[in-house]
Amino acid sequence: MTSRIAQWITEPGILEVGLGIVAAFILGLVIGRLWRARKGHGSGEIRSEEDKAFYKGVQYILSNEHDQAIEAFTQSVQINSETIETYVALGNLYRSRGDIDRAIRIRQSIIARPHIDEEIKLRALIDLGLDYRKGGFLSWALDTFQKVLQKRPSDLNVLKEVEKIYEELRDWENAFLTRQKIAKLSKGNHGHILAHHQTEMGKAWFEKGDFGRARACFKKALSLDPGCVDAYLHLGDLHFSRKDYNKAIDTWKRAVKVAPKFTFLAYRRLEGAYSKMKNLQPVEDFLRECAESHPDAFTYMALARYRHNEQDYEGAVRELKAALEIDPSFWEARKFLGEILLSREQKEEALAAYQDLISHLNVPYLKFQCLQCGFSPPELQWQCPQCRRWDTVDLVESRTVNTTSTLDLQEKHPFPSDPRSEEDR
Repeated sequence: MTSRIAQWITEPGILEVGLGIVAAFILGLVIGRLWRARKGHGSGEIRSEEDKAFYKGVQYILSNEHDQAIEAFTQSVQINSETIETYVALGNLYRSRGDIDRAIRIRQSIIARPHIDEEIKLRALIDLGLDYRKGGFLSWALDTFQKVLQKRPSDLNVLKEVEKIYEELRDWENAFLTRQKIAKLSKGNHGHILAHHQTEMGKAWFEKGDFGRARACFKKALSLDPGCVDAYLHLGDLHFSRKDYNKAIDTWKRAVKVAPKFTFLAYRRLEGAYSKMKNLQPVEDFLRECAESHPDAFTYMALARYRHNEQDYEGAVRELKAALEIDPSFWEARKFLGEILLSREQKEEALAAYQDLISHLNVPYLKFQCLQCGFSPPELQWQCPQCRRWDTVDLVESRTVNTTSTLDLQEKHPFPSDPRSEEDR
């Protein structure tokens, strides 16, 4: 039992987790040290001095005084350089405070020891890979993890680290292949992750102008996960770029069907279709269908823009008022309403609209939050930038959010020059 605990303390990132785990780490160090002491390593006098320094380091960790802990553990290994677990603790401490160079040197010194146990060497290689990754040396980290996989090809934790690196390098094909290996080794739903990898591959081919390969990737993504909104959106973009506007609209409609709360991602795309299609009836039908199945302020705002483009100003006003009934804080709708009323020389009504607008200018922006780690990115992202989980960033439901932020983001890349909005690239 004590040997298993002593092995556990060498797990990566142990000092970068919660207080409860840190306490367990300390307990593991102590039990490991007692276990070694019972085996009689070293003379009694050496062990006494070494243990004093070691336990001081433990006390400093418990007090969250990492610099002093490093000093104490350094003194411990100077007395007895054979204590592998103390070296590992030192390396983890250095990594936790960002001193990557020293952490790397410690791992390399462990690996270079003659006649070292193979499991200890592999553990040091994993730690070295984590050090490289934290230091931003992604190619070195990847090479190091691959050395581990040559010995342990089914190491799930290492495979996940390799996948993360491929994702950071935007090597989506290898990320996809690595996730396939992970799926064979662990239970659970992997389809949505595999679908995102395929979608990212499709985006890369799309940008290179290889529409055939891009389409194949988007289609494969949807076969892996029929609910992959990003794949629908970009498959629709591909159809749009090929001037197949009806098929583009049908594809975007499927995205709305699988995830109504993300309907706003299709709105600016539809506005691009306005200028390209002679028959705009499918666009209006799509918006009306959205309003009936999932009525929200976004939908009525899009309908107002549509009616305005059709020079149906009274219809646009009706749609804007419908949007404001749902969300009175939707100040872009009030602004647009004022602009229409002014253009129609309805000055008193416009003044009233702008007076209402002023009272809603301090509302918060549209917000997104990761359901896994709580991180709030400024825009919708399919992979959380902090915890790197897929499909965990969600729209924060609120009656007082400012719904213009996403529309403003989409304005940065308007149709038809670039049909993809910034938040879903």
